[in-house]
Amino acid sequence: MNNDLILLGHGSGGRLSHQLLDELIIPIVSGIPSAGQNDAALLDNFPGRIAYTTDSFVVDPIFFPGGTIGSLAVHGTVNDLAMMGARPVWLSVGLIIEEGFSKADLRTILEDMRSAADTAGVAIVTGDTKVVPRGKADKLFITTSGVGAVEHTLQIHGANAQPGDVIIINGTIGDHGIAVMVGREGLQVSTEITSDSASLNGLVAALIAEVGTALHVLRDPTRGGVATTIKEIAQQSGVSITLQEAALPVKPAVLGVCSILGLDPLFVANEGKLLAFVSPTAADAALATLRRHSLGINAAVIGTVGTGPAGRVQMETVIGGMRSVDMLSGEQLPRIC
Repeated sequence: MNNDLILLGHGSGGRLSHQLLDELIIPIVSGIPSAGQNDAALLDNFPGRIAYTTDSFVVDPIFFPGGTIGSLAVHGTVNDLAMMGARPVWLSVGLIIEEGFSKADLRTILEDMRSAADTAGVAIVTGDTKVVPRGKADKLFITTSGVGAVEHTLQIHGANAQPGDVIIINGTIGDHGIAVMVGREGLQVSTEITSDSASLNGLVAALIAEVGTALHVLRDPTRGGVATTIKEIAQQSGVSITLQEAALPVKPAVLGVCSILGLDPLFVANEGKLLAFVSPTAADAALATLRRHSLGINAAVIGTVGTGPAGRVQMETVIGGMRSVDMLSGEQLPRIC
């Protein structure tokens, strides 16, 4: 028996399952003692509203420049809670592991997951592990759920964009999708491209504290990129939106790979970016707050909300014309999260 690999028996619920959980997964991910390991986590009560989300991660490759599937799973779930203005508190983790997967790789991924959770200030309190036969999965899939506390009365959601709002992004776009593509295809680029994968809850907390009720919408532009996310918000809120092409922050290396592959960075996924819709009177304060944070140094105003046809998104191009912006059609970059 190869003790370095995951076996079907590790998913049986018997001795091997308990060994995998007790010797590897639980000590790294949560540290919950055996006396506290039950069928569900008991969560302390807290006043006010809660936010709840769930997500699955099938990124290929599972190790990519700037992150792993483990850190990505935590960042993605934390960010979904933060975009509702919530303070992320608890996470659950479900692992689907393919038979033959390396225990050493699993350890690295679990350590990345724990490190990301600790950095974000969240606790992984429950989870599940299953093992499937060779060829029935692709190394490792992760499903996470998260609970967050909404400790204010602000209305931050996709249907709250208002005419006159200024749209701010906290940094360069397309970094994650292109980093995954470079890692998957082994592309040789002159400048290293790394994923922007990061937890944004600290950035959001600072923004809420600074501008309060002037903050109307938060959204992280993951699959489908900035363009798809902006279109979703325009439809939800029944407003029109105009973007400024010249204002979109894109790293030259990312732009170069996009040009070679025929991709538009506006549609490429991000995992450490947010779009904030704020009242025009609070735009300068919001921008300054973002730029003071390590994850918002390259923050920029990229557009405005108008009263034109509901759901319309257009972009003023660098040559002065206007072009329509729609949602991503089809799958541009599969398995990027």
